[in-house]
Amino acid sequence: MRMFLVAGQHSDYACARALLDALQPARHRLADRGYGSDCYREVLEETGIKPRIPSRKGCKIAILHDEARYQEFHEVENSFARLKDWRRVATR
Repeated sequence: MRMFLVAGQHSDYACARALLDALQPARHRLADRGYGSDCYREVLEETGIKPRIPSRKGCKIAILHDEARYQEFHEVENSFARLKDWRRVATR
């Protein structure tokens, strides 16, 4: 397990880039739009990983991604968000 502690306003993809070497080898990497920067995509491609990250909303050129896989990923993210809601109830 690896952690990278930064200030709250620090970008997600900069932290992910620092931890990329610690991840297990993969052919694809799924992530949300917060990781959709060009420099992070380039780092993934240099290591042989195909990024499956949707483009940010402000992007002029839409980047293709696997919509079905992203939907499954998004459902898992939402499940964790719901679990965090129960933590608030349990700690009160």
